[in-house]
Amino acid sequence: MASRKTVNAVQEDGEPVSVDPPEVVYVPYESELQMPDIIRLMKADLSEPYSIYTYRYFIHNWPTLCILAKCEGVYVGATVCKLEPHHYNLRRGYIAMLAVDKDYRKRKIGSTLVKKSIQQMVREGCDEVVLETEVTNKAALGLYENLGFVRDKYLHQYYLNGVDAYRLKLWLKDPLAD
Repeated sequence: MASRKTVNAVQEDGEPVSVDPPEVVYVPYESELQMPDIIRLMKADLSEPYSIYTYRYFIHNWPTLCILAKCEGVYVGATVCKLEPHHYNLRRGYIAMLAVDKDYRKRKIGSTLVKKSIQQMVREGCDEVVLETEVTNKAALGLYENLGFVRDKYLHQYYLNGVDAYRLKLWLKDPLAD
């Protein structure tokens, strides 16, 4: 659940009043009708230009791993993820995309979307989660590292814009157990 910070406002008569911000609800992907909103959010935040086919690849193959944040009827955030078999019988989750509308940041929406995505991956048998983010994206690095991700690999000129990336990893199960 999103944190609810009190917002101070002023009435017409000049008296201060406390107002709770609108509630953010988290909903699963349900239909192609949500696709324009997902694309709008991602295009505004991500440095890579993705085609509609990239979105459909992830969302149609792993619809349970696409989670959206909605506030007052408007989609304000989304994650797009996948979960596949990996080496040594591991199931690896991948956070392909995360975006939160700039007007709704600092409300824990991004971290809540990531947590809900990971929780769904765990329900589906995930052992580890990975993602890439630009080395210059301090906000994203902070968000993921606060959730337990560690920098696993440095990827030189990973993005089309020439920026380097970190591959971040979150281990959900001890690979030496069993």
